[in-house]
Amino acid sequence: MRLIDRYLLRELLVPLAYCLSGFIIFYAAFDLIFHIAQFQEAHLGFIDVVKYYIVTLPGVLAEYVIPVSLLLALLYALTNHSRHNELIAIRAAGVGIWRLAMPYLAVGTFLGVAVLVINETVAPIADERARDIMESHNGGARDRSLTGRIRFLSDDAKRDWQIDGGMSRATGQLSQPQVRWTSPEPGMPQSIHAPSATFSSGEWIFSNADVWVWGKNQSTIETNYHLVLPETPAWIKSQIKLTSLSATEAARRPQLSIKELMTYLRLHPHLGPDKVAIFLTQLYGRIAAPFTCVAVALIAFPFGARSGRHNVFVGVASSIFICFSYFILQRISFALGTAGYLTPALAAWLPNLLFGGAGIILMTRL
Repeated sequence: MRLIDRYLLRELLVPLAYCLSGFIIFYAAFDLIFHIAQFQEAHLGFIDVVKYYIVTLPGVLAEYVIPVSLLLALLYALTNHSRHNELIAIRAAGVGIWRLAMPYLAVGTFLGVAVLVINETVAPIADERARDIMESHNGGARDRSLTGRIRFLSDDAKRDWQIDGGMSRATGQLSQPQVRWTSPEPGMPQSIHAPSATFSSGEWIFSNADVWVWGKNQSTIETNYHLVLPETPAWIKSQIKLTSLSATEAARRPQLSIKELMTYLRLHPHLGPDKVAIFLTQLYGRIAAPFTCVAVALIAFPFGARSGRHNVFVGVASSIFICFSYFILQRISFALGTAGYLTPALAAWLPNLLFGGAGIILMTRL
């Protein structure tokens, strides 16, 4: 790494650390003000509140804090360099504009990878873990190892599942499952009622099952009733999580991991056009999210690297304007993609394409 790269990175990483720390403190403080009554009602102690924010902060970091902090730090550092004519001196020494921007693009790429890792590992389970913490001191809280009561139709609408006792998150075992066939199907009973069911070697095993057969008014009790069905524990888990996602919530932002969305789309090949638009927009939104940091670096460089003396607060004002413009465009395009007015890929990538493309055009004119 050249000396100039180390210098530019040092001048960027210091304000970036300050911005990240400041935004985290501001978020935690304001969120605590709004939710302190809920924490008191849930009888949470200091350690529980700390755990709550440790769980919820990564998702906020990936969605807002990291891109905004990078933008603010870049504009601050670049404006500060421009005030002292350092960028002019570097370019006069024969360093091209793209070579000068390489350290900033490298930081944007690194933070983009961090956003991807957070979105795929921590963020998807944050809401569930936060809910568990909120219910940890509630004497009437549900067993957190179970999902709670579940009811849904199979993908081909031939089986009505009702799982009164819920499903174990760890093992996939069903408690008090009932499966009813909506129409006669060769080799299938009319309904099954069982205290429990486990999934093994590609088939469901219903214990002490009460099996009703089409055309008969009596049932038989089967100790271990084996049945091969398209629904699996993974299918049911995806059904629980994704069917609870309303169109309004989906239009706000990506909320699910790439793995969850791809698994759900693979297991549900017969979704309606409205559902396909929602889930594909979510999928492409998750894929596009890490590239936000690269787009931020591309648009921030020409704004901050303009020649001449500029007040540092000009960089701050520019970052606020760019942030508002980006997030407003992101919300609008995401809502249009979820509603089916834009193709999912275009809806998810439009903000990055416009801001990144504008940054590239402006850099060529510097």
